Amino acid sequence: MLLQKQLEKVRAEDEFEAAERSSFLQFLTICGDKALLREMLPGHLSASAWVLNRKRDKVLMIYHNLFHSWTWPGGHADGEENLAAVARREVEEETGLKTFYLLEELPIDLNVLPVFAHLKHGRFVPSHLHFNAVYLFEADETEALHPKPDENSAVCWIDVCQIKDCCTERHIMPYYERIMRKVKERDLHNV
Repeated sequence: MLLQKQLEKVRAEDEFEAAERSSFLQFLTICGDKALLREMLPGHLSASAWVLNRKRDKVLMIYHNLFHSWTWPGGHADGEENLAAVARREVEEETGLKTFYLLEELPIDLNVLPVFAHLKHGRFVPSHLHFNAVYLFEADETEALHPKPDENSAVCWIDVCQIKDCCTERHIMPYYERIMRKVKERDLHNV
């Protein structure tokens, strides 16, 4: 699987990240292409986008109707092996953004996220895991934004210093903090 070879290049920066990377890669090895399908009920692949403005002081976020929290745009692979393309598609669908640029070919983060049992479009979805790849993008914060009402009720740029106040999903905050730290450590203004 080409995706697995690509994700093996993602460097883990600490023990926590190394464990999640190993779990992600092991899941891919065991499931193969089936990991790309949400019909794989124990878990499946997803991709999220960390969209920065040019000054790198704001992140584009959506207010997710299901999670009742501000969160990154993202969604299921649904058979697509190119997870960067999945992240791009989700940004377009969930924010209305049309012009934005991938800053790095490899994901900035790999994570394994719990999704709790819920109803979606009137159907029960059991608890499962999202093996999630996060891609880094840049966009112009003056471009018009539009929510996707069946998934989110708002879209806006949030100052990186305020993310902790806006995100009610406390289990996601360590991932956001890790990504913000990585962005700070990289010299992204020369990309």
